[in-house]
Amino acid sequence: MNFLIEYGMFLAKAVTIVIAIVTVVVVVIASGMKNKTDKGELILTDLSDELLQLKHDLKHELLSKKQLKAYEKKVKAEDKAADKNEQPIKKVYVLDFKGSIDAGEVASLREEITAILIIAEEGDQVLVNVESGGGMVHGYGLASSQLDRLRQANIPFTVCIDKVAASGGYMMACVANKIVAAPFAIVGSIGVVAQLPNFSRLLKKHEIDYEQHTAGNFKRTLTVFGENTDEGREKFQQELEETHVLFKQFVSHYRPALDLDKVATGEHWYGKQAIELGLVDEIATSDDIVLQLAKDHQVYKLKYQMKKKLADKIAHGASLSVNSVVNKLTELNRPI
Repeated sequence: MNFLIEYGMFLAKAVTIVIAIVTVVVVVIASGMKNKTDKGELILTDLSDELLQLKHDLKHELLSKKQLKAYEKKVKAEDKAADKNEQPIKKVYVLDFKGSIDAGEVASLREEITAILIIAEEGDQVLVNVESGGGMVHGYGLASSQLDRLRQANIPFTVCIDKVAASGGYMMACVANKIVAAPFAIVGSIGVVAQLPNFSRLLKKHEIDYEQHTAGNFKRTLTVFGENTDEGREKFQQELEETHVLFKQFVSHYRPALDLDKVATGEHWYGKQAIELGLVDEIATSDDIVLQLAKDHQVYKLKYQMKKKLADKIAHGASLSVNSVVNKLTELNRPI
């Protein structure tokens, strides 16, 4: 057992040296590449082909030889007929938007939308899976504007909500021609919220002075460290109300039939309730919609992602190696 422990310590030292060397190499490479432009890549996945392959695999497992022969004959006939059909195949492009607080994912969304606008033909559709509880107004405002590019180009698109599209998430969803939500998806929250702590009393208790200088009466309304005033609170609340008005106007523009007095209270609802209020148009999951569209459309998933830098790949590989060594050492020293 002592031999194993000593061997483990030696191995750990060796790995540490290797990691140090790799780190130096990474830094050198990264410094040489820092002036190069970081570009991403579009990844196109044929979902129709994947579903068809799944169907074929299941048929081969479940059917008898006689039934399988008849099935394969039918498939060949259908393929032959499709080859003779000169009508263009309508396409559906599926996008995923899983939003963070600042909606930073809009950088990829804008690239995906641009690609669709370039390639889309008459009869094509877009399906956007939105998952977000909302966040910064300007971030989700831009994300919504990106989706509006599809409407401006008269490309029909549907938003699917499997889990949550609230606040900024619903701001994006309402731009769609059609909103589909799972039965227990969280929808709505058409409201505005802002909150911040204030440490002014704590600073005074410890005799710490805090100074803030501004030009303009309302350059700052509420602060974290300064002593807030009733005038500042009133102005801050006014700004929230103005933002809420803009939010409601935005929703009303795309879904004019909504009773805003009823739904723009900041509350959220589940899918089953949301359809009764007119917040969504159909109850289903994104999987249901994809299967339905795949019957008479070619369905593709489109994703724009940043290319990983060589430094990131090396660092990731080094991290995996360290984890592997640590796990092995743990197994060696684990009592039986």
